[in-house]
Amino acid sequence: MKKVILLCTLAVLMFACKSTSATSTNTDRKSQVAMKGNWVISSVTYPGSQYVKVNSFQIADSECFVGSNWKFVSNNNKGTMALTKANCTAFSSPITWFINNDGQFVLKVLNAGEKARKVKEGYILYVANQTESSFQLIDKIDVAGKMTDVVYQFQKVN
Repeated sequence: MKKVILLCTLAVLMFACKSTSATSTNTDRKSQVAMKGNWVISSVTYPGSQYVKVNSFQIADSECFVGSNWKFVSNNNKGTMALTKANCTAFSSPITWFINNDGQFVLKVLNAGEKARKVKEGYILYVANQTESSFQLIDKIDVAGKMTDVVYQFQKVN
């Protein structure tokens, strides 16, 4: 029996929902090491963005993630994320993450001092177009019965 977590986002006149289930924990070390360092999200794109609002990671509107800062530490799969965009709620949190052999990026957003093993819910995205200076995380969501890709474009800071 697979555990399924339903993550929903209220949209204008329709819903966008995401269903996630258990995933492989065998890691892709090469992809993880390439992600080490400080990154910023330069854009968040998806079809229908003028009609549908996506609440990314149950934190804020996806537009609030543009300009957000992410730090990935590959040797212990920890890091941080911080939203700082004007006219958006400021948010900062420690994270744990890994990339499995299926190209899935598994993310847990933690409260300060919280142990990752105590957090039972997380997010599964897909890694794409990974280079030394950029990569994409792709979230697949259901918008009115149609699977839609939300693409988070990351650029290396240092």
